[in-house]
Amino acid sequence: MRLLHLAALAAPFALVGCADPAPLYVDQAWVQLNANPKAPSAGYFTIHGGPEPVTLRSVQTEGAINIEMHDSAMKDGMMTMTQIDSVAVPAKTKVAFAPGGKHLMIFDINPAVVKAGKMSILFIFSNGDRLPVDAVIKTAGGSASSAADHDMGDMNHMDHAN
Repeated sequence: MRLLHLAALAAPFALVGCADPAPLYVDQAWVQLNANPKAPSAGYFTIHGGPEPVTLRSVQTEGAINIEMHDSAMKDGMMTMTQIDSVAVPAKTKVAFAPGGKHLMIFDINPAVVKAGKMSILFIFSNGDRLPVDAVIKTAGGSASSAADHDMGDMNHMDHAN
């Protein structure tokens, strides 16, 4: 009887050990419109790694003509930007796409998407996960950030367009 009593007391603690680990997800997504409507806008978000490492393979949207992943870095005292094909997401970590670092370049956003105030973005990962996320659209010079906060300030993103 004593063994049965101990098993009953231990059962709730055993369930805690079996809890599912946090899943892979994306949040804090937003798009900063460019003040020049003919130039690309920038997209930012945070990926929260799940229980296993994965790779972000691509991003897609129907709200723009083209969307690309880019990375910014200082090189020889100058800020440079390079298009990237994928991004490793280690297990249980965060990978931020933020001003001055990794970001999305979004070309020719549909005016209807801008008017709606959000853009649907699909994140495609190496494990087969396809995560749809709505990114809030922030107008150029709006409350979201100043021009100095925008990726590399006044760097012309058209210089490296395909």
